[in-house]
Amino acid sequence: MTLIKSISGIRGTIGGKVGEGLSPLDIAKFTAAFVKLLERDANGKGLTIVVGRDARMSGFFVNQLVCGTLQAMGVHVIDVGLSTTPTVEVAVAALKADGGIILTASHNPAQWNALKLLNNKGEFISASEGEWLLNMAEKEDFEFAEIENIGTYAEQQGWIGKHIEMVLDLPLVDKEAIAAADFKIAVDAVNSTGGLAIPALLKALGVKTIFPLYCEPNGKFPHNPEPLPEHLTDLSELVVKEKADLGFVVDPDVDRLAIVDEKGEMFGEEYTLVAVADYVLQHSPGATVSNLSSSRALRDITQKHGQQYSASAVGEVNVVELMKATNAIIGGEGNGGIIYPELHYGRDALVAIALFLSHLAHQKKSVSALRETYPAYFMSKNKIQLRPGTDVDAVLEAMAQHYKNEQTTRIDGLKIDFEDGWVHLRKSNTEPIIRVYAEGKSKAEAENLATQMMQLVEKL
Repeated sequence: MTLIKSISGIRGTIGGKVGEGLSPLDIAKFTAAFVKLLERDANGKGLTIVVGRDARMSGFFVNQLVCGTLQAMGVHVIDVGLSTTPTVEVAVAALKADGGIILTASHNPAQWNALKLLNNKGEFISASEGEWLLNMAEKEDFEFAEIENIGTYAEQQGWIGKHIEMVLDLPLVDKEAIAAADFKIAVDAVNSTGGLAIPALLKALGVKTIFPLYCEPNGKFPHNPEPLPEHLTDLSELVVKEKADLGFVVDPDVDRLAIVDEKGEMFGEEYTLVAVADYVLQHSPGATVSNLSSSRALRDITQKHGQQYSASAVGEVNVVELMKATNAIIGGEGNGGIIYPELHYGRDALVAIALFLSHLAHQKKSVSALRETYPAYFMSKNKIQLRPGTDVDAVLEAMAQHYKNEQTTRIDGLKIDFEDGWVHLRKSNTEPIIRVYAEGKSKAEAENLATQMMQLVEKL
C-alpha cells in the first residue's frame, strides 16, 4: 500500500490501514485543506468548486467522499461526473468557479486514485500553494459549516460535448481538411473516460470510420494504463488488421496522447508534441517550451522555424509557468502532453488529436512518412526503485561531481548534456522511484547511456 502526499496533490492505493494507502480519512482531510486554501482569496464569499472523475472503480465512492466533505465545508459543488482532466479544467474557467478537483491517478494502475487540484483559472495549484495545503492538512485546523450553512450539490452533465465544441472552434483545427482526408482511426481508451470523449471528438471532426478498442468507461483497465509501446500491442494489431491510417491511445484522464502509425508501430510519445508544434509554428510563429526530460527534437523544430525554445523543470505547473514567462504559443511534455494556450493552459489530448489530424491532412502523408520528416532521436525511460531511507539529493550531488566536466542542470534533479545525447535523473513526485531518462541518436546509444547511469547510481 502506498500514500504519496506532495505539492502536486495526494495520490495512493485504495485499501489497507490508515496511513498506508489513500484512506477515506486522508481524502476528507486533504479536501478540507484545499477549501481552506481557496478561502484565503475568497474575501468571505461562498466557494464554488467543480468536481470530475475518470472511470476508475474507486471513483464513485471517492467522489462521494470529496463532494460530501466540500458540502460540509460550506462549498457549492458542481459535479460534472465522468469526465477528463482537460474537460474539468475548461469547465472551471467557463463556470467562473473558485477551483476544481479531478479524481484520477492518471497513468497509475487501477488500484490507485488521486486528487488533482485546480485554481480558479482551471490550472494546477502552484508549488507554494501545495506546500501550504500540506501543512494545513497536517494541522487539521478545519471548521465545518453549521447546519444552515452546509454547501449545495448539483450535477451538470454535457461538459465533454462543450469541450469538444471549444476544440472545433480553434482557428487551426481544420475540420474540412480532416473530413476530406477520410481517415480510418483506431482508438484505445483503456476503458476510461477517453471512451466517451475521443470517439465523439473524431465524429465531430468528420471522421467516419472509427475502430473502438477498450472504450467502455468501466474502470477495468485491460492493460497497464501508461501509454508505452509494451502496453499497446492490442492497438497495434487492430490498426494493421483493419488497415487503419493510425491509432490513438490516451491515458485514463485523457491528458496524454500516444499515436500508432499505419504499420502498427509507435509514432513516439515524444513526437506527439513535436508534430503538433511543427503544425502550429507553420501558422503561428512563437516560442515553445517543454521540460528537461523531453526530446531535443522540439528544440530542433522550433529553431528550424526561427523561434525560441526553453526547457522547464518537470511537471505541468512548471511548464505552464515558463510558457507564460516566454509567451509561448505551444508547449507540453514528452509524455504526449500538449498544452495549447489558445484554449487553456493544461495538457489536453483532445486538442492534440484535432491539431495532429489537421497537420496530417494538410501534409497528405502517411503517419510513418510524417515521422520520418523529424529529427531522429531515441529515448530510453527507466526507473530505479528507491530503498527506504535513500538520500536522493546526496546521490544526485555525487553524480554531478562525477560529471562536473559536462554541462549539468540542477533545476530539477540532475540533467547531464553530452554532445550526442543527455540523461536526466529525478525523484518522482508520484512514486517511490528515481526516473532515469536518456536520449541518443540511436536506440542502442540511449539504452547504453541509461544503463551506465543506473549502474553508477546503484554504486553510489
